[in-house]
Amino acid sequence: MGAQNFMPLPAFFLFKVSLHRMKVLYKYMLKSFLGPLALTFAIAIFVLLMQFVWIYIDDLVGKGLSTYIIIKLMSLVACTLVPLALPLAILLASIMTFGNLAENNELACMKAAGMSLPRIMSSLIVLIFLISLGAFFFANNVLPWVNLKKDSLLYDVRTAKPALNIQQEVFYNGIEGYNIRIGKKDPDQETIHDVLIYDHTDPANAHPEGGNNKIILADSGKMKMSADQRYLILDLYNGHTYEEMIDNSAYRMTHPMTTNAFKKQTVYLDLSAFRFSRTNQDLFKSNYEMLNIKQLKSTADSMTVVFEKSKKQFYDDLNRSYFDKSRVGTHALKDGSDLPLQGKINVLDAAINNVRNARDFVKGNSETQHSSGQDIIRRFIEIHRKFTFACACFILFFIGAPFGAIIKKGGLGMPVVVSALFFILFYIMSIIGIKSAQEGVMTVPVGLWMPAAVLAPIGAFFTYKASMDSTLFDRNIYLSFFQKLLARKASN
Repeated sequence: MGAQNFMPLPAFFLFKVSLHRMKVLYKYMLKSFLGPLALTFAIAIFVLLMQFVWIYIDDLVGKGLSTYIIIKLMSLVACTLVPLALPLAILLASIMTFGNLAENNELACMKAAGMSLPRIMSSLIVLIFLISLGAFFFANNVLPWVNLKKDSLLYDVRTAKPALNIQQEVFYNGIEGYNIRIGKKDPDQETIHDVLIYDHTDPANAHPEGGNNKIILADSGKMKMSADQRYLILDLYNGHTYEEMIDNSAYRMTHPMTTNAFKKQTVYLDLSAFRFSRTNQDLFKSNYEMLNIKQLKSTADSMTVVFEKSKKQFYDDLNRSYFDKSRVGTHALKDGSDLPLQGKINVLDAAINNVRNARDFVKGNSETQHSSGQDIIRRFIEIHRKFTFACACFILFFIGAPFGAIIKKGGLGMPVVVSALFFILFYIMSIIGIKSAQEGVMTVPVGLWMPAAVLAPIGAFFTYKASMDSTLFDRNIYLSFFQKLLARKASN
């Protein structure tokens, strides 16, 4: 029989044991990481959401918004906060996970078993890579749709009228065409007393001096909503209606007025303006935040073509309308030495006026050109932001994981402080890069990828130090160094 290539039995069992051990390790690492990741992500979203509520609290309160509308708006806003919350959560969770492992000596046991730090991190590296891909898909496909829904809904909420709230002894003019004062409300909030209504609903009978031409007075009444919530129905009792006869030819001389007494009169107040209505979302679709990469490139290319044509047209119009005439006027002044003094003055005045007109023309067009250029730049910035968001998730993990292994501190103490510092550094550099790209100080790729270019070497450095079991952040090492240095100086 020919020789058969079978794996030796002991080696086979060793392989199975090693494979089982790695599976257990990978499951343990994933379990250790996913819990803190979910917790820190939820906390980050909650904190950022509270910041949004704080900013827009005046636009949300007192408008009678339904619970569904509020929950929907908060959910959409939470989705738009993912690009900020996810990188921060990954950074904090990685520091907490590896800090706990190092603090409990689990990381040391794994290394003693022959596992290197990259091998220990391998399952989480794969997970972070998948999260980064998901982050890019979210930024390119989901976030534009969420931004469209959120911005249109937020616009409708901010422009909605405050809810109907007629107080005692206060004139209320929230209902178009009416000014209402109620002297007293009973505890049932329906029975009202001492009612005064100024009716301005008939524009044909508008007072020529802006006064009140129709007044309704009543001793008491009932206030209720119609079944479809479209009208506020006032059943008024024991009152009078006073109406000035504006259309009378003798009005300015005699001010005639009609008076009607009533036992009961019903007034219907239209509340359609208070109903929450939705704006057509197509009005928001052209905004760069509502577009994916393909749409951003297409619109940016189209806008660039128009921008270049407008620049060429601007130069042509400037030369044709101003520079040629200016040269002609100067030539006439130069060669017209035999012109009378007044003629020379006229030529100079014409040249000065021409230069002023050219300056105004250049100023007006430069503002238009700058605005068009900014629109194009914003689209290219948005394209790169979708990539840098995914890249930030990956880079911040390689900062947090080795840093946690070095400092050997878990929990929510030191990791929160450190992650906050790194994230603030990342966020500030991102803002500087975006502003610099918008102002033309940097190109868009340089400005948007500057944070990644700065943080990636830091992550590589921390990873190398953690793999070498560095005592980079061991304060005892630095204290010992300075103590030796001071002792040497004292001995000298």
